[in-house]
Amino acid sequence: MKPIIAPSILSADFSNLAKDIEMINNSEADWFHVDVMDGVFVPNISFGFPVINAINKIAKKPLDVHLMIVDPDKYLSKFKEVGAHVLSVHYEACTHLHRTIQGIKGLEMLAGVAINPHTSVSLLENVIADIDVVLMMSVNPGFGGQKFIENTYAKIADLKELILQKNSKAKIEVDGGVDLNNAPKLLKEGADILVAGNTVFSSPDPTKTISLLKEIRG
Repeated sequence: MKPIIAPSILSADFSNLAKDIEMINNSEADWFHVDVMDGVFVPNISFGFPVINAINKIAKKPLDVHLMIVDPDKYLSKFKEVGAHVLSVHYEACTHLHRTIQGIKGLEMLAGVAINPHTSVSLLENVIADIDVVLMMSVNPGFGGQKFIENTYAKIADLKELILQKNSKAKIEVDGGVDLNNAPKLLKEGADILVAGNTVFSSPDPTKTISLLKEIRG
């Protein structure tokens, strides 16, 4: 199967966001990856509801919204309103993770759980069967353009084993430092979804780069 490619809007040209959204619409990309940061859970601030709503009006592909915020439960229904198709919350930010997952599903969105580089995949054992997507951070969350953390490969393999063991249908998404060089190994270890920011938007031909990522096999 071909991987799901989700270009990260965080790396787009904010002065001409509509142009980059149309590029993704016309490319082989599958999802729009939208990072939401509150300046508390991570040391950066990004998109709010008005911007996501504006993106959704132009986007012709699903919005994959990644919440890097504290207390995400307060805002689940609002993210549904502005167009989220996949909504991922951080394991580290949720005191009652199972309740949060059920809340997302109850709003008819795909439920994702993101884990930071230091977080063990074994901590997902009791919820993995309820999750649609596990978003594995391969950099420390907060900023684009960081160096890929090599331990990610082993974590993907461990997560794939847990998914199979628990008969889960969860897909593995990798976010951070993904490029044309490491993508084959990520897919080989079990990744299903690749988030690509700088790799796409710093390319002289972003559409071609998306096509190249789409054609990679593990």
